Amino acid sequence: MQDNLLLPLRRSWGKSRLSKFDLPPRTISNMKTKLLLLIVLCFLTSSFKQKDSVRPAPPLLQNLNISFLLDLSDRIDPKKNPGIYQRDVEHIKSVEAAFVKHVQRKKVMLLNDQMQVFFEPIPSKPDINKLSEQLMVYFDKTANKGKIATVNKKYADVPSKIYQSAIKDNFYVGSDTWRFFKSKVKKYCIKDNYRNILVILTDGYMFYKGTITEDKNMTTYLTPALIKEKKLTGANFKDIIKKSNLGFIPATNGLNNLEVLVLGINPSKSNPFEEDVINQYWSDWFKAMNVKKFSINTTDLPVFVDPVIREFIK
Repeated sequence: MQDNLLLPLRRSWGKSRLSKFDLPPRTISNMKTKLLLLIVLCFLTSSFKQKDSVRPAPPLLQNLNISFLLDLSDRIDPKKNPGIYQRDVEHIKSVEAAFVKHVQRKKVMLLNDQMQVFFEPIPSKPDINKLSEQLMVYFDKTANKGKIATVNKKYADVPSKIYQSAIKDNFYVGSDTWRFFKSKVKKYCIKDNYRNILVILTDGYMFYKGTITEDKNMTTYLTPALIKEKKLTGANFKDIIKKSNLGFIPATNGLNNLEVLVLGINPSKSNPFEEDVINQYWSDWFKAMNVKKFSINTTDLPVFVDPVIREFIK
């Protein structure tokens, strides 16, 4: 009974609500357009968030471009520094082993990895240049186990021959590391779509008679004599370096896509802070040139340095 009495009121209330929201077709069309735009905007926002959360390619997919810069100065003289060149050879083998391991773990279709050796200046002896050509390695999808075995053999034999050839005549051309960074590192050691690693084998001192430049207190060289001259022989060496603005002159800049592994730092034993000074000079230099990542390591037995090499390249 009550429901029958209320029925007209309900119908009237319902009609009033419908008429209130009975919008013109043009308004409805505009609302649909805005709704569609909102949906598209939500989709794009979600897509951008997904892209932002994407991680870099895992190590197994990275392309390695490893370069060696060998210091063939008198640091490798067996009479002056017994055992040094043999350590260099073992360090080179460790780097090659890490490189080959990386190649073996990648799928064949993804191979695009390379390794090469450089000198600065270029040795005048033809045999050294010819030997270095044998150490230029490139793996692509045509690589097979036979090629990998060949690389292992070359890197087990050729580096030792290079050092022995440089030692044989007892005439050391020196090493111009500063000039290599200025003129060649971008051209030869950095490639797009690669993880670029430069391995420098050096005692940490930098000197070449053809590249001796000074800019106020900054230089293109570092020698034990310079360290003494600048009084960098005490625990306050950092304060002196900072106050006097000492260091290497930046050879270039923009090395954001280069990683540098320095091996073989061999400081003079006459100064207990010599190693620290060398490390400070090199670290400041790399930072000034925007090197992406670097590690500076003192000479030691290969058994101790090998894990450092593998961890850096891993």
